[in-house]
Amino acid sequence: MTPSQKSAPTLQDFALLVLLAGLFGASFMFTHIAVSEITPITVATARVAIAALILYPLMLRARQRLPKVGKIWLPIVASAIFGYVLPFALVSWGQLRVPSSLAAIFMAVMPLATILLAHVFTNDEKLNRWKLAGVMCGLLGVVVLFGINTLSHLGGPDALAQLAILAAAICYAINALITRALVRVPKFSMLAALMFTGALIMLPLAFLLESPLEANPSWQVLVAVAVLAIGPTAAATLLILVIIQRQGASFLSQINFLVPLFGVMFGWIVLGERLSTQAFVALFIVLIGVALSKRGNNQKKTG
Repeated sequence: MTPSQKSAPTLQDFALLVLLAGLFGASFMFTHIAVSEITPITVATARVAIAALILYPLMLRARQRLPKVGKIWLPIVASAIFGYVLPFALVSWGQLRVPSSLAAIFMAVMPLATILLAHVFTNDEKLNRWKLAGVMCGLLGVVVLFGINTLSHLGGPDALAQLAILAAAICYAINALITRALVRVPKFSMLAALMFTGALIMLPLAFLLESPLEANPSWQVLVAVAVLAIGPTAAATLLILVIIQRQGASFLSQINFLVPLFGVMFGWIVLGERLSTQAFVALFIVLIGVALSKRGNNQKKTG
């Protein structure tokens, strides 16, 4: 099925979207734990390297091989840089100073950037008023969720860290379009290639800029890094490729409306925190945004 022939999103598509949002929502919490005892580039390197060691045997089990040397490695390297190397390092470094909730708000910039980039660089993901309205509504929901008090911390001494996380969001938006060139490559082969490429780039950077061998993390931090590698890195990458292949980059971008909500849910379920009326209002606004974006996709298919 070609991109222009994509069907309307099904319940399975939305289930995949929610699962991916849950993985990414948890990543902020685990990153916060990891960088408390390990330097940020080392955390990012460990995520990618461990994921590579997980995916390589899965690739062999699926009777696949790394892609042959050729033009396909250009988008592979680009995707490794914009989807893993830069955003993982930027978010890890940024979360040394930026709270997880504010980092999640910054990540909500990604869908707007993705839709605008897709409008410029693709033929089947053009912007319309419904998509734009959905994005703006989703951003409003995220703002309501965390409140004006959180947003009041913008700027000041933490501005550089905040800009780093914003830059990571833009990197993810760019990568959402790059991966369109990779969806026809066998998935386990692609994932292993992405992770090994990312690890090869990041390992020398970690040793050049930090001292990874001097780290003495607790077992809780080691578990956090392992979870980051297995869930939000290895498994999430496979889900990204599947969702883009099924519904496109703009549909994928809606996860960024749901990720902050998962942060609240984890606090409620795991930590026993009580959801406020503000959180329910934000959820309602975000769901409206999702519906508006869906209408924009349907309008494109029926127009």
